Amino acid sequence: MTERLLAVWVEALCEESPDGSTLRDHSTLLDALTILCPFTESIRLGLFALPLRGPSRFFGGEGAVLDAVRQSVRAVTGHEPLLGVADGLFCAEVAARRGLVLASGATDSFRRSLSLSVLGRKDVATTCQRLGLHTVGSFADLDAARVAERFNGHALTLHRVARGESAELDGQRDLKLARRLRQLRGEDGVGDEQLGFFGQRGAGDLRAEVAAHRVRRRLGVDAVVVAALRGGRVPEDRATLVPWGSPPSKVRDGAPWPGQMRAPSPATTLAHPVAVQLRDGDDHQIVMESRGFLSEPPGVLLFSSQLRRDVVWHAGPWPLVERWWSLSRRRAHLQVLLATGEALLLTAEASRWWLVGIYD
Repeated sequence: MTERLLAVWVEALCEESPDGSTLRDHSTLLDALTILCPFTESIRLGLFALPLRGPSRFFGGEGAVLDAVRQSVRAVTGHEPLLGVADGLFCAEVAARRGLVLASGATDSFRRSLSLSVLGRKDVATTCQRLGLHTVGSFADLDAARVAERFNGHALTLHRVARGESAELDGQRDLKLARRLRQLRGEDGVGDEQLGFFGQRGAGDLRAEVAAHRVRRRLGVDAVVVAALRGGRVPEDRATLVPWGSPPSKVRDGAPWPGQMRAPSPATTLAHPVAVQLRDGDDHQIVMESRGFLSEPPGVLLFSSQLRRDVVWHAGPWPLVERWWSLSRRRAHLQVLLATGEALLLTAEASRWWLVGIYD
């Protein structure tokens, strides 16, 4: 006998987000629903299912369960869920998308009344419509042998769902989601990672991952961040930090970014630029002229009154003017090599020099 299920559909959680917040919200909501019913299943992003029989006895009826689930979703996500009740996962999901709670024994007639498009196969639906079949029930009434003659093996699976012999469609569940949730919680150390030369994974990597999970659980998802690249013209604009464990963004920045600095880029870009002074050999301040040239060749770089280094080579400057249509921003970049061997990237902006990057 097919089990009576409550399907919970949260549309705001069905689309993957670049920063991984959707998966984290889905995981948090799964934990909250599991408190209400330990047998709650995560079907796909934004879709959950739980049996109604046990929770109904505990909460005092199906209506009380629906109210508790609805309140839990609002509290965790701030969104209003769509709830559906029917026999079997297939019908329960369709009912949830329509916000329907089917009475006991009404699932069969509901399933038969559905359009063939809900089966998810356009080719089967189109062929059936040409044969004058427009509902799941009319497709279910076909003899299985005739379906096998007319269609492929996948259509036989759909036919069993249409007849109520199978409770869910193939592919209705995201089989990779459970593993992703385990990785998010630190319960599964296997994932996409950089392995050693011979494919091994060091004990230090495992300890670091476990520590990162603990810090994130205690301090929040933004407590552990990693570097990532985004669009921009200069290295300090392109470098950004994203929460550790976020899925890689599928969006690629295809903008041309005219005036973009060419490789090599600094190995380190500073989140907070350091004010410095650039002087010539006579200890005079070097400024950027209106035409984008240096007033004198660089000779000394001062980090403070006590710390100064000789400049033995430089490249640039490369002037850059942005947002001329609103708030014009003028700056120029200069590469310098110090006598002590350090290679630095400097920026001239607002009549001052700033250290923004360090090369290896």
